[in-house]
Amino acid sequence: MKNLQTLVLAIIGLLSFQTIQAQVIQGKIVAKDGALPGATVRIKGSNQAAISSEQGDFRLNAAKASQLTLHFSFIGYADLDTTISVPASGVSLGNILLKPANSTLGEVIVTGFVAGSQSKAYSIKKNALAIMDVVVADAIGKLPDRNAAEAIQRIQGVAVARYHGEADQATVRGTPFSWTSTLFNGSRLPSASVYGTRASILDAVPSEMIQRVEVSKALTPDMEADAIGGSINFVTKTAPTKRVFNVSAAGGYNAFSQNGTTNGSLTYGDRFFGGKLGIILTGAFWDRNWGTDSYDVSYNTGSAIALDRTSINSIMFKRYMGKRQTSGLTFGIEYKFNNNHKIFSRGLWDKFDDIRPVHESYVDYTNKRYQYNYRYSHYQTALNGFEVGGEHYFGDKLKVDWLASDYHTKFFLETPSTNGTKGLPIATFRQRINGGFIGLSSNGKKYWNFDSPDGIGQDPMLFDPMLGNAAEVMDPSKLTLQQLVIYGLNTEEADKNLQVNFSHETSEKLKLKAGLKFRSKSRDASFGTTAVWVPNAALGIPGSPALVPLSSLTREEFPIGAGYFNELELDYSNMIMKPLTPQALFDLYSSAALTANGMRDVSPASNATLKYKATESVASAYVMGEYKVAENITLVGGLRSETTFLSLDGNKLSATKVGTTTTNTVTPIKQENQYTNLLPMFHAKMALNEKSNLRFAYTSTFSRANFSDLNPGENIDMTQSIPTISRGNTALKPTKSQNFDLMYEHYFDNLGIVSGGLFYKKLQDIVFSNRSIETISGTNYVLTQATNISDGNLFGFEVGVNKRLNFLPGFLSGLGVEANYTYIQSEAKVPVIGTSRYDVTELPNQSKHLYNAILFYEKNGVMIRLAGNFRGASLETINQSLGKDFYTYTGKNFTLDASASVQVSKRIKAFVELNNLNNEPLKTYLGDERRVTMVEWYSSRGQAGIRWELF
Repeated sequence: MKNLQTLVLAIIGLLSFQTIQAQVIQGKIVAKDGALPGATVRIKGSNQAAISSEQGDFRLNAAKASQLTLHFSFIGYADLDTTISVPASGVSLGNILLKPANSTLGEVIVTGFVAGSQSKAYSIKKNALAIMDVVVADAIGKLPDRNAAEAIQRIQGVAVARYHGEADQATVRGTPFSWTSTLFNGSRLPSASVYGTRASILDAVPSEMIQRVEVSKALTPDMEADAIGGSINFVTKTAPTKRVFNVSAAGGYNAFSQNGTTNGSLTYGDRFFGGKLGIILTGAFWDRNWGTDSYDVSYNTGSAIALDRTSINSIMFKRYMGKRQTSGLTFGIEYKFNNNHKIFSRGLWDKFDDIRPVHESYVDYTNKRYQYNYRYSHYQTALNGFEVGGEHYFGDKLKVDWLASDYHTKFFLETPSTNGTKGLPIATFRQRINGGFIGLSSNGKKYWNFDSPDGIGQDPMLFDPMLGNAAEVMDPSKLTLQQLVIYGLNTEEADKNLQVNFSHETSEKLKLKAGLKFRSKSRDASFGTTAVWVPNAALGIPGSPALVPLSSLTREEFPIGAGYFNELELDYSNMIMKPLTPQALFDLYSSAALTANGMRDVSPASNATLKYKATESVASAYVMGEYKVAENITLVGGLRSETTFLSLDGNKLSATKVGTTTTNTVTPIKQENQYTNLLPMFHAKMALNEKSNLRFAYTSTFSRANFSDLNPGENIDMTQSIPTISRGNTALKPTKSQNFDLMYEHYFDNLGIVSGGLFYKKLQDIVFSNRSIETISGTNYVLTQATNISDGNLFGFEVGVNKRLNFLPGFLSGLGVEANYTYIQSEAKVPVIGTSRYDVTELPNQSKHLYNAILFYEKNGVMIRLAGNFRGASLETINQSLGKDFYTYTGKNFTLDASASVQVSKRIKAFVELNNLNNEPLKTYLGDERRVTMVEWYSSRGQAGIRWELF
């Protein structure tokens, strides 16, 4: 707390600066189509400069009443010099209109392809104090990216995770997803990740909600510092400078499900009361059918015999065929009392519904049986909240801005509809394979040919069950109900924020800034709980009702779509089972059905340890200064303090065994923790000339531990030969990082850029699961617990170019290319359980190679884009018992997308969007790239529609 008190006193001291009288110059920088954020206005012959706000507003102080010349600049527009007389009372210049830099660019801007996209993004990037990349709404709309995660996948150094064909998470510079901070309007977005991580799930946010995205790779002290990889700030739409009314509507088709899709959005904004009151409202929806074939393989990795660990346990053919709907609504309101005082409010309501019938057909080699699982789930993600804030100028030196926000997110299921226990319902049916298998290895195990000890095996993509009796196929009359499960996945998280910032223009060269922020987070989670029922007949209890065959239940047609596992070379149609109707599945969970079918509740007592509630309060303060050493050199330095107060409520389970009787005891447990991170940061920015910047940054950031590791739940099992304890660790320290960045950027006259840079991160206290021996009252236990046990590092470089080839003749002058590449190498030491040895490996989720390549054409109202996105292989899960040969990886992935539009009239544009033209699958594997654990195919999708600008 002492550090926080010191910073608070520094902030109070900042306010004590004596105000020096100066004359305020105000105005708004605009183009023909609206405000220009990120434009520069400079008083010639001095170091006095300002950057225009989101609405194009600027504010400058003149040292004295006099005549002076203002220089206005904005990338892609002609510079403008204006000589004005500044009276002692200051002056308001109204709108300052900038024009395109040349006729060629002007033609492009008039047709609506560039205004508000590259020009605005590059201006914000060029003038930013932090090292960042920016993409704005117009640029997002040029490519078929329909949610927030997909909207940023083209940015240099950003990688996304794909979930059944759609991006849903993002990370910066190869760090684990939870090490990248996702912000909404500058405040951390609460996470409803069911896995207990801090990574934000972004598929609930339509891309139409976003005004721009700022990806900060080197932070300044006024940014939340829980961001080792960087921060992704989604800025929602704000009130425009003039009336806007835009409508878009599209229809499409999914080649896998062979069903249609619909997509639409509406934006309305206006100004009232002489421009004092501004409003904006945006609504969007995306309704689509989708499908996936997933070929999954599990291995006997738990075997005590090393040779058996790569043998095949089961092969599964999983078919998804469902419906997704993303809908959202955002609003923005602002009221400008005068040039010195403004208040605003923004809010959003987003909902993602994922209705997902899943059909799983297994060949189980270990147990010599078929298995069929059916589940009908309706996953729901909701994100909503609002914020209110203000900007105020006191005198001519001091600015105060404040913000209060309340955001809430929830992931939940409300199925099955007939049972009080809600979650993911799974009905499991099994059938014995009496004839066994042929083609097994000499040890009686099933292998792929490259793993087999005697060369007897198959190619994974040419899998044949190789039945001892070829006629013994899956049969719904022989598949009997063996288990009912409801898998709990509910997670809720809410964040309340209150912050205030003070900015003081101390002199022509020095600007000081300080602020306070308080965030209160609450989380209520239940991940992985399982309500389980098994039939008494399967347990051999005499007099039990007979097992229920699949054929006796109400079923419906199998969703065949474009075919069944067409990408594999053999025919697997004998794995197709007509599924239950959703209602028939739900009815199995009714009390009457559970009794009639002789189902016994065998739910594990450990469910209690998987439920927890957490509260986390963070008090932050910072001071920073921006000092202009010379006209072309700016230094930024400061200090940020974040103090975290953590409290978690969970449950401790003790299992004791006396004779054949096991007794479970559940005891509530509460744990707390508190820590402070003091974070120095320094930036240097040198303008080599009007078009080039060289930047250096040293920053100190951190990442708080995931809630799944902090959960104080404890499971003590005395029934094992060696007693075991599984325990969370509320005392986990955050992982810390010292970051070094060097970046060069050069801007072309025709809205292009070339950039490149180096980055290095020194990591401390990386969290891994650890296994050790703990002695309690003379008894040794095997303890499994997450601990801070490793340091590491990450380094890499990135390069990018965006160039219009307008030097080419005629038609070809509309061509252009945009490309970026990022190389990342990381290293961390992972302890191998049961030894004193460490494995040296990369960080989870880190791809060594990332690149984007876009070939585009923009001229005379026509826009065409072909975009490729590549993410290299990445480590996903670590096996500390068996080592690197049994780590799980996601394979390299390259997707090809395309879009085109034509300006039908001044206000109407027709467009076409196509995704995954190359039908790229998603692949995961165990150690060796050939040893697949999953291959998932989605096929292609597309849509066509119109955008109509009524105003």
